Amino acid sequence: MTTSKRLADKKSAKFQKNVHRRGSVPETTIKKKNQYPVGPMVLGLFVFVVIGSSLIQILRTATTGAMA
Repeated sequence: MTTSKRLADKKSAKFQKNVHRRGSVPETTIKKKNQYPVGPMVLGLFVFVVIGSSLIQILRTATTGAMA
C-alpha cells in the first residue's frame, strides 16, 4: 500500500519546518506521558475488591473447614 499524497505532504512539511529550526528541534515529536494509565480511585477500588474478596474467601474457608 502506498501512502496518500496528503499524508506525504504533511510529513514532508513537518520535516522541512524542522530543518529550518536546526538544533532546537525536540528529539521526538511524540509527547511522553508521565501519568498512570488508571486513576488512583480506580486502582484503590481494584485493590479493595481483590483484597476484600480474598479475605472473605479465607474467612469462609476457615469457618466451614477445608475438605480437600
